[in-house]
Amino acid sequence: MPFQPVTPEKLSQAVIRQIEQLILRGILRPGERLPPERDLAERLKVSRPSLRDAIATLQETGLLSAKPGAGVFVADVLGSAFSPALIQLFARHDEAVFDYLSFRRDMEALAAERAAKLASDTDLAVVRTVFDKMEAAHSKRNVDEEAQLDAQFHMAIVEASHNVIMLHMMRSMYDLLQGGVFYNRQVMFKQRTSRAVLLDQHRQINAALQARDSAAARAAVETHLDYVERALADHKKAERNEHIARQRLQHETEG
Repeated sequence: MPFQPVTPEKLSQAVIRQIEQLILRGILRPGERLPPERDLAERLKVSRPSLRDAIATLQETGLLSAKPGAGVFVADVLGSAFSPALIQLFARHDEAVFDYLSFRRDMEALAAERAAKLASDTDLAVVRTVFDKMEAAHSKRNVDEEAQLDAQFHMAIVEASHNVIMLHMMRSMYDLLQGGVFYNRQVMFKQRTSRAVLLDQHRQINAALQARDSAAARAAVETHLDYVERALADHKKAERNEHIARQRLQHETEG
């Protein structure tokens, strides 16, 4: 018979499973510090020795890391998504930028479609809250904050799609974006018309999600990222033209 004796689960195993789930679901994020041992043991209602056993196991598996004098942190599990050599290769070639945007368009359109169908009311409240912050930042003309909130808005949609593989894959994509590997997001916020258009596009995405209109949410994301691609292509073309113009000017002034 395929039955096995039932044995009580060690408390440390229950702690491990809970922390693993929080990391898997993207609730605990890479680099995030865990509460101090005493506080965490109290929250989990376990003894400190049981908690230490769980933390030690999670460190051995590479999900947590300890920094002397600073505490225990969620490990940078996304760090191995792309090798340093590949990241440098991306940064040196424009075609990687546009392949990146194409990939984002496909994945985020799917995420928006899923979120419209599967997100809870709380998920959609998170998306709406981030968008409200985007509107506030727009009125303050805070370019840095606008760029940061732009990434948070898109990540909130991915989180609301409730697909943990997509979540971690897209988080690694945004880490590269925030690091300036593909392009500087601030380029998109330099012109007044561009800022207004971008905000309106995010408004359309948010409205479709709040209405739970999956087709409209998908279309709004595709429209937005098509616009980003065209704007970046125009920017790169303008940079090349300026370079040529400077060469001509230098030739005329030195001739």
